Amino acid sequence: MTVYDFAANRIDGSEQSLADYSGKVLLIVNTASKCGFTPQYEGLQAIYQSYRQQGFEILGFPCNQFGKQEPGNSTEIQEFCSLNYQVSFPMFEKIDVNGEEAHPLYRYLKSNAPGILGSERIKWNFTKFLVNRDGHVVKRYASAVKPADMGLDIEKLLKAGN
Repeated sequence: MTVYDFAANRIDGSEQSLADYSGKVLLIVNTASKCGFTPQYEGLQAIYQSYRQQGFEILGFPCNQFGKQEPGNSTEIQEFCSLNYQVSFPMFEKIDVNGEEAHPLYRYLKSNAPGILGSERIKWNFTKFLVNRDGHVVKRYASAVKPADMGLDIEKLLKAGN
C-alpha cells in the first residue's frame, strides 16, 4: 500500500485520486488559517515554487482539530490562502487527522511515520509528511520545522528519482 491508494476531495469538492501524483515527491501537511504556524504557508509556497518543476507537489489538508484554528468553510479557506499567501499548491477539503473520523490517508501516514516515542497522533497544525516518488512515507516533521529546513531532504528524493 502507498499514498497512491487513497483519494481525497479537493477544496472545490471534486474527488482527487492521489494516484494522479504517482512519480512525484510529495509533502502532505495539515493546515490551519488561525494558528501560530500559519505563516508557514509562505515557506510552503516558496519551496513549492522552487521544486515544482522537478516533480514536487505539496498537498494541503485543512484541519480544525487543534484549538479550532480552521473554522472556515472551503471557500473561506481557499480565499484566505490565496489572498494572504498566494498559495498555488493543491488544497483539499477540511478533514480530521486524529480520532475515529480521521481521513484514511492520515491513518496511513501516521502508521508509516510515527512521531516521538512511536506516537501516531498528530500533535498540532502543520505536521508534515514527506513521501518519495514511489508513494512511501519517508519522514515526518513536527509543526515547528520550517519548510525551508526540509530542502535537503526534498532535493535528495528528487535526485533519487532521476
